[in-house]
Amino acid sequence: MRRRSLLQGAAALALGTLPGGPLRADPSGLSTPESIVAAARARARAPYAPADAALVPPFDALTYDSHRAIRPRPGGAAQIPLGGPFRADLLPPGWLFADPVAVQLPGQGAPVPFDPAHFTYDPRYFPDGAPESADPAMGFSGLRLTAPFNTPDRRDELAVFQGASYFRALAHGAAYGLSARGLALGTGGAGPEEFPVTRHITIFGADEAGVHMGCLIDSPRAAAALILRIAPGRAGAPDTVMDCALHLFPRDTITDAGIAPLTSMFQHADLGPGFIDDFRPAVHDSDVLVMDNGAGERLWRPLTNPARVELAAFADENPRRFGLLQSPDAFERFRDAEGAYHRRPSAMVEPLGDWGAGAVMLLEIPTIDEYADNIVAFWRPADPLQPGQEHRFAYRLRWQPAGLDALPAGAQALPLLPVRSASGVEPVTRAGRLFVIDFAPGPGAVMPDADALTLDFGALAGAGIEGAALYPLDEGTLRASFVLVPESATDVAELRLRLRHRAGGALAAPVWMLRWTRARGGGI
Repeated sequence: MRRRSLLQGAAALALGTLPGGPLRADPSGLSTPESIVAAARARARAPYAPADAALVPPFDALTYDSHRAIRPRPGGAAQIPLGGPFRADLLPPGWLFADPVAVQLPGQGAPVPFDPAHFTYDPRYFPDGAPESADPAMGFSGLRLTAPFNTPDRRDELAVFQGASYFRALAHGAAYGLSARGLALGTGGAGPEEFPVTRHITIFGADEAGVHMGCLIDSPRAAAALILRIAPGRAGAPDTVMDCALHLFPRDTITDAGIAPLTSMFQHADLGPGFIDDFRPAVHDSDVLVMDNGAGERLWRPLTNPARVELAAFADENPRRFGLLQSPDAFERFRDAEGAYHRRPSAMVEPLGDWGAGAVMLLEIPTIDEYADNIVAFWRPADPLQPGQEHRFAYRLRWQPAGLDALPAGAQALPLLPVRSASGVEPVTRAGRLFVIDFAPGPGAVMPDADALTLDFGALAGAGIEGAALYPLDEGTLRASFVLVPESATDVAELRLRLRHRAGGALAAPVWMLRWTRARGGGI
C-alpha cells in the first residue's frame, strides 16, 4: 500500500486540493443504490461543504509506520461477513487518510460507529494500548474485501477502497499493481488537480457470485455516485470483473473530467532513452496503453518516462475498450523477487453503451524511482458536462493477469501483437534513434510471411524515417526496425506504424504509436 498511499495523499496535500480538515462520517443511512445516487444529486445542488472537524488523538498524528501498526481485530473491524464467501476489513483513519469514510454494511440502516477497540495496536508504537475512546462518527479510511478466490482453503485480498476515490483489485493469482479511481478532475491540466473523495461506502449485499456496493463521492466541482458489482476471478476464468455505473452531478461546468481513470507506474524498460541506473532490466506496473477505438482499430501505445510532463489525447467516438496492459509476465523480464512485477495485473475499461465523442487521455510524468505513480489514462468527453444534469457512464472494468494471453480480442482478427518495443541511439552517425519492434502471433494465430507484409508510417512532421526493414528474428518473431531522424528544430514527433498485408492493405497488427520527445539534456 505504501507507494500509492504516499503518492495519493502527498500529491493532494501538496497541491492544496484536500479540504482544510476531514469531514465527519455521514450519519444517515444510504441503503440502496438509488439512495446513494439521490444523495449525490442533493449534494451537487448545494455549495460544496468543506470539512469542519479534525481527527482525534492518536489518529491525528499517525506516521506511515504507526498507521500500519493499527490492524483490524477479528470480532471487531476484521473479517466481517458480507454474504457468500466475502468478508470486509474496515481500515483505520489517519496518516495520509485524513478524510474518514462512513461504511454501511448489508442489512444495516446506518454506518458502523467507529470504535478504537475494533483494532489492535502494536505496542512498539502504542505502549499504552488502544485509545480509550474516539468519536463514533469519525468513520474509517476505507475497506478491504477478502475471499478465498485463489485457493479454496485460504482467504485472500480481492480489492481495497482507500484514499480519495482510489481503489484497486486483483485478478486470480495476481499481485497488487495499478489502481483505478471513481472520478478524476483536472488531471494533466495547467492548474492543481482536484481529487474527489469518497464520503460513504455501502455494501448492499453479497452472494456466491460477487459483491454489490456503492460509493458516494464529493469534490468542489461535482458530486457523484459509483455503483459497482464485483465478481472475483477464479481458476480458468482469472479476470476480476467490476460492472460500474458512474452517476456524475456537476456543480459547475466541467471541461476536464476524467472518466474511468486508471493510475499506474512506469519507470523504465527497453524503449529508452535510458537514464535509470538500476540492476533490473525493467520496472513498471504497466507498459502499454491499449485502445480499441470506435472505428474498430486496435491502437498500441507503449508507455514512457519522459523528460517532461506529456499529455496525449487520442480522439475517438464511442470507444470500445481502453486500458493499461502489463505485457511481460516472466520473472526474467524484471528479475525482482520482492516487487513481483511479472504478477501485477492489467486493467481494461469496456464502455457499456455509447459514450459519444471525446478522447482517451494519457498523462506521463517524469520519475526517477518506482514509488511515484506517474501514469494516468482516462476518458474525457468532448462536450462540457453541465450543472443541473445527471451524466451517466456505465462500463465494465476488468482486472486481468499480466501477459498478452489475457488481452481481450479486438474487433479485428489481427495475427500479430507487438511483444517488445526497444530503442537506442543509432550507433553509426548518432544522428537518429533506432527503434526495433518485435511482433509475435497472438493466441491461436499463425505467423504470416514477412515478405507478405509492409511497414506504413504515414505522414510524419518534423522528422524522417530511414532504413525501415521487416525480417524474421527467430522462428516465432518478426522484427520491424527503423531509424527516426528528427530535424534540428524538432522536439516532438508523433510516430504511427501500421504493419499491413501487401495484398489488400489490411492490418496485420495493432497500430503502434509513440510520441518521441528529446531526451534530458536535449539528446535524441
